[in-house]
Amino acid sequence: MFRGLTRFFPGSGEQVKTPPASPQSPAKAPALQIIPRSEHPISRQQISDAALKVLYRLDGAGFGAYLVGGCIRDALLGKMPKDFDVATDATPEQVRDLFRNSRLIGRRFRIVHVRFGREVIEVTTFRGKPQDEHGENIAHQSDDGLLLRDNVWGSIEEDALRRDFTVNALYYSIADFSLHDFAGGIGDINARTLRLIGDPATRYREDPVRMLRAVRFAAKLDFEIAPDTEAPMFELAPLLLQIPPARLFDEALKLFMSGHGLVTFQLLSYYGLFGMLFPEAEEAMADEPWVEALIEQALINTDKRIAEERPVTPAFLFAAFLWGPVALQAMALENEGMPSVPALQLAAQQVSARQLQHVSIPKRFGMPMREIWELQARLPMRRGKRAFQTREHPRFRAAFDLLLLREQAGELPRGLGDWWEAFQHGDEHEQRRLLQKVGGDPASQGDRRRKKRRKPPRKFDQ
Repeated sequence: MFRGLTRFFPGSGEQVKTPPASPQSPAKAPALQIIPRSEHPISRQQISDAALKVLYRLDGAGFGAYLVGGCIRDALLGKMPKDFDVATDATPEQVRDLFRNSRLIGRRFRIVHVRFGREVIEVTTFRGKPQDEHGENIAHQSDDGLLLRDNVWGSIEEDALRRDFTVNALYYSIADFSLHDFAGGIGDINARTLRLIGDPATRYREDPVRMLRAVRFAAKLDFEIAPDTEAPMFELAPLLLQIPPARLFDEALKLFMSGHGLVTFQLLSYYGLFGMLFPEAEEAMADEPWVEALIEQALINTDKRIAEERPVTPAFLFAAFLWGPVALQAMALENEGMPSVPALQLAAQQVSARQLQHVSIPKRFGMPMREIWELQARLPMRRGKRAFQTREHPRFRAAFDLLLLREQAGELPRGLGDWWEAFQHGDEHEQRRLLQKVGGDPASQGDRRRKKRRKPPRKFDQ
């Protein structure tokens, strides 16, 4: 990872070599820097063909066309850009008319998705100040300052200052391949600092999800969050309760499924944000130390799998996040006299119901999550054919992984995980030996012949 950008800008660009200080006050924005192609490292070879097609068609139709945001930031940091976003002065309807393979989406922010096979290029129109009104394009805010609708179009300068972080307010022009820095983003990239544009408290009230984005970018980029940017987060974290659970599910995937889950979790906990997403898990962590250890180990394993390009699923990660409250609730129900299996099922139902009020979990992930929990009650039951039946369950491997996490975290004594490790990899002789250790042999129990019913005695006529 590159520690500075001045090495990229030799030559006549003196203003780039000594960038102005990043904005400390929303009242005074830094002067615009325009960096010519000869003095920055971004090349069209780093840009996908689909994004170039969108840029060139917009430019050819007389509209402004810029790559913006994370793709520019990542390219300047020496990373290969993945997602390409385009900003333009064309309205969404004009963009849609230019591309037959596009569709309008969103009500809060109207944008256009242009699809090329599996790749989607997101095209946004320059946004203006939310207080301005332009015909039918009006910004609506709640009493708390939350932006409910924001379809006010403006200039590129206004659009840049409406973006969240300085490092995301960098624009690459397809017209002359120059780089436009409107908010001092180059200076903050050099300083490895994440800073909100404008007054942080106001920006968080406009969209509380910006607090989650701050944590995600800080973890992903290994940046420090600027003091004025992080200060309001401790107090304003409860604003996340205003956000629809479906939107927070999408944000949770970005937070924990991008390869930096452990650091992200630690930052979320530090700022009081994790409890806004998973309140049951936070309460359980306060009651039992093994709950936090289990979550952290699950994230360590997930980060490792992502780094190795192995598949990961939200179902397992959410099962790990919420196992603590499920286990504690099930224990409380058992103490009231309920049998263990019904207690676990009821606890799973109660925890899931409360969780859905904060971060929704679609059924395609919620059902496997519940099965992983229910298998925790079956894993200790290994007599007769039960071990073979459990091993053949579609969620066995995920349930086994959760069992190992429980042992690592100290919830359970070690031993059961080793038994299942040996059983699933052992041959028939080894499996029979393992089953005999727990008092069951499927060869003797599974092959028992049914006893023949004795025929009743014949009755003879007298």
